Amino acid sequence: MEYRFKPYAKTEILHGHLNLGGANPSGERIDVNSLYLERGGKPWIGVMGEYHFARDRRENWYTELCKMRAGGVTVVATYLFWIYHEEIEGEFDFSGDRDIRAFILEARRAGLDVVIRIGPWAHGECRNGGLPDWILNKPYAVRDNNPDYMNKARIWYERIFNEVQGLFYKHGGNIIGIQIENELIDNAEHIAALKKMARDIGYDVPLWTATGWNSLYGAKLPVDEVLPVFGAYPEAPWADTTEQLPLSVHYAFTKERNDSAIGVDLMNAASEDGWRLPLERYPFVTCEIGGGIQVTHHRRPVITGQDIYSLSLCKLGNGNNLIGYYMYKGGANKIGKLSTLNETRAAGYPNDYTTISYDFQAPISEFGEIREQYRLLNMLHMFVNDFGDILAPMETVLSEKDVNEKNIMALRYCMRTDGSGGFVFVNHYQRLAKLLDIKDAVINTGSVIFPKIDVKGDVSFIMPFNTELGNNMLEYATAQLLCRVGNTYVFAAIPGIAPQFRFADGAAFTAKPDRNAVREVNNIKIITLPWQEARFARKLDGRLYIGEKCDIYLFDGEIKSAHAGSYTYYEWDGCGFIKHTTERDYNQAKFTMTDCAAPFEPTEPYELEIGGGRGLVWKKLDVTTDEGFVNINIKYDCAQIYADGKLIADNFWIGRNWRVPARLLYGKECYMVLSEQRNDFYKEA
Repeated sequence: MEYRFKPYAKTEILHGHLNLGGANPSGERIDVNSLYLERGGKPWIGVMGEYHFARDRRENWYTELCKMRAGGVTVVATYLFWIYHEEIEGEFDFSGDRDIRAFILEARRAGLDVVIRIGPWAHGECRNGGLPDWILNKPYAVRDNNPDYMNKARIWYERIFNEVQGLFYKHGGNIIGIQIENELIDNAEHIAALKKMARDIGYDVPLWTATGWNSLYGAKLPVDEVLPVFGAYPEAPWADTTEQLPLSVHYAFTKERNDSAIGVDLMNAASEDGWRLPLERYPFVTCEIGGGIQVTHHRRPVITGQDIYSLSLCKLGNGNNLIGYYMYKGGANKIGKLSTLNETRAAGYPNDYTTISYDFQAPISEFGEIREQYRLLNMLHMFVNDFGDILAPMETVLSEKDVNEKNIMALRYCMRTDGSGGFVFVNHYQRLAKLLDIKDAVINTGSVIFPKIDVKGDVSFIMPFNTELGNNMLEYATAQLLCRVGNTYVFAAIPGIAPQFRFADGAAFTAKPDRNAVREVNNIKIITLPWQEARFARKLDGRLYIGEKCDIYLFDGEIKSAHAGSYTYYEWDGCGFIKHTTERDYNQAKFTMTDCAAPFEPTEPYELEIGGGRGLVWKKLDVTTDEGFVNINIKYDCAQIYADGKLIADNFWIGRNWRVPARLLYGKECYMVLSEQRNDFYKEA
């Protein structure tokens, strides 16, 4: 069957209409037009990943930032939670794990730009959305332009500025953007006032952003003053139900930017005054594509790598020109001086989250482990990092026949094109549903007809057409373009599809998916990796490496592995792959759990997440070394681990092993308490 597209119509691009943009001392500029971002005068697609510095330990920052960079992330975004830095009025703390300046400098060392999300209200599943308790006890409204609140907000902004001044892009630093507030859907005047106040204090960045989602027509934002950023999650654990949700729209191709499901736990219905955010004035950019999803007490989704990869691929096909993930690196909440710092119903918010864990099922876990979506997403990131200047100006053209998320029979596809060349996007995956196989699909872009392919199983992929590789015009490839290294172009063979290549000069071949089977076409080389091996390909410092079933990253110029023990990787030298092996001693901890009587009674507020009259079971935990992870694979509602009497880790059961680093337990007296599971939550396992 032949699959065609709707007609292509080029959009007029607006330039210079937004109060955004700026230059660094070397003269490089970051600018924004109505279709895409530009950097150094070229179209640019950044890859942004959220990592909350205060939800991790300072000694971990650089390692985790290096892992992010190896995963193709180019920008790290981070919240500053006001309650973390001024829990008691007038007592500021930007030291240790709360040192934002040190974090930004570590990001620069790792080669990452930074977007700081300065609130004042942040959400992020933090207590009070990040606002300190003391400000909520004041006799005036928060998130409002009244003088009393704005005076306190000014002090907060000034204290952050004191920490970060001199690190802005205009000074040669790596802070390229600032997000004002979060999920404020109905107060453009307040957003405008906060931006003006920040600029008056001295903040100066090319990118000023604000979350743009609302129930239907977009948040009320000051037009042309901030860049609306959007999001999409594979699930909604904040939804007030314990039933399975309808199939997600995010696994179908549409031109819809706004996800009206985000924040419905805290938002009111859309206003009826006729407001519509003029999206045609802005590029489609994101800040909250789910890198995973959080778990609430009443909803416990189980996220797979394909859930996240397919979602991000769909958004890229839909026209996303800044790929932003929330979260990319999981973390752990601190315990405050006056309270815990997690969102709870007891504190007046709609959801109960774990006291400590903010793992988020993210690409990099709370404890630094690599998850499958990290590997899959990196294939998209390598592509946009090397070919984003080609992709960014291309516009989305949808399939000839509309296909929604409920249709499990039809091929889901779209393309991004400039009218002659481009990229075809195919998503054959729907979370919590099984799509039927498609046989003998012939995709006709209007300028190129692809050969027949079968689309089977859970696959999502991108195929180039009329794409220039060196001085060669690639007519089509039924393989996914990954990256370029010199005159070598690297592809991944799509599962179930023969990697066929055809060039405009008539050269054609079917590639062997093998890193050593290099094909030469005129003045270029083509490498086609098996899909499973491509998951471990990394482009680091301009060079191509492939880990042998290990996730490698660059740490101060040295190749390291996120896996324990010895590791092997291959380095492309322009002619072939050189094998490298690094030997490391590794002594995996042996782990025992022993039934025991309660060594103590958890006190307020820790008993809240295991309480409610549930039965409790205690275990004594022992490990023999501090290396590796231990697996906790028994059933419970909530589990808490105490080391020397201090709560150090917790978890809601989702049906997967809970993996805990042995280093958290080694050399300490450790106990775990498990609360009784009841039928009072949504579960997928």
